[in-house]
Amino acid sequence: MADAGQSVTGGVRIGRVLGVPVLVSPSWLLFAAFVVLSYGPALTDRFGPTRAYVGAASFAVLLLISVLLHEIGHCVVARAFGLPVKSITITFLAGLTEITEPPQTPAREYAVAVIGPMVSLLLAGIGLATVQLFEPDSLPFLLAAIVAISNGLVAGFNLLPGLPLDGGRVLRAAVWKVTGDPEKSTVVAAWSGRAVAVVVVPALLLIVLPALDVTSVDVVTVVFTSLIAAFIYVGASASLQRARFVERLPRASVAALARPALEVPADLPLAEAVRRANEAGARAIVVTDSSGRLQAVVSEAAVLATPEERRPWVTIGTVSRRIEDGMVLDPALQGQELLAAMRAFPATEYVVHEPSNAVRVLVTSDVAAAVTA
Repeated sequence: MADAGQSVTGGVRIGRVLGVPVLVSPSWLLFAAFVVLSYGPALTDRFGPTRAYVGAASFAVLLLISVLLHEIGHCVVARAFGLPVKSITITFLAGLTEITEPPQTPAREYAVAVIGPMVSLLLAGIGLATVQLFEPDSLPFLLAAIVAISNGLVAGFNLLPGLPLDGGRVLRAAVWKVTGDPEKSTVVAAWSGRAVAVVVVPALLLIVLPALDVTSVDVVTVVFTSLIAAFIYVGASASLQRARFVERLPRASVAALARPALEVPADLPLAEAVRRANEAGARAIVVTDSSGRLQAVVSEAAVLATPEERRPWVTIGTVSRRIEDGMVLDPALQGQELLAAMRAFPATEYVVHEPSNAVRVLVTSDVAAAVTA
């Protein structure tokens, strides 16, 4: 799967592709162990214990390679469009190509998304062609058949129309093309992903495939179905949350959120500074020197943490942070640009100083409330 914004942490680096690190999550080792312990005993009667377990381990490695090639397809197309790719991670249930910027157009979104399933279909075709080279019922024949079947299933599964699957990104690209609104298209694809998780996946794995004698309904199948459904539902919900966050970003603007501030000298008692601020209707306090130059901004958290009985004996300067260059914000900042400026210099309060206007203070918690409420 290709994903912009979602991050998977942890994993063992096994190499790089086009300069992009390739990681294998520890959870994949659990999957590999499950494959070996499940298929090894089943193949022992036909091929003997050594060849059976070597074959089962080979199957796990071939699945790893298949998923990796699927993700490399996403990576190659994303890089061709100039999109930055942070990493490729292989996990227990899926692969993830972490693209740190979203595609700029519906066509590019479609191309990045659809290439993964196309690679899987190509691998399925190669598996089918390779089957013809081996004796029926031989171990190589069985491995080639499994590669063909598993890649066909991966391609079909990934094309289900719901985020975070590749098919969900194809759906998002289509809705984006029709509506011209990338965020609304994300909402549509995310809700579709929830429907896929709750309805389509259980129906396919617990009803359709058993009816076709591809699988049987047992405890392992039910657990696996539950894991897949939960994985998709959580991913779809995360995409929905990100879309809502982006929709709320315009609320995060210096002009709308900065508080009016009172200017006081550093040696003024905290109690008196708070009294003056309340009297003036100011919701923030800044410290100035004798020439009126800004020196520091008062920490709201430090003020609240100071007991009222001590405030007459504490100067305002002791609950202030000296103003540094990164703490002075352009009053025109909003949205992503504002968040980028705050990430570049983390602080709880920032100063907004316009020569023609009074000093104001932007509080980080106000920005957080605006984009998450």
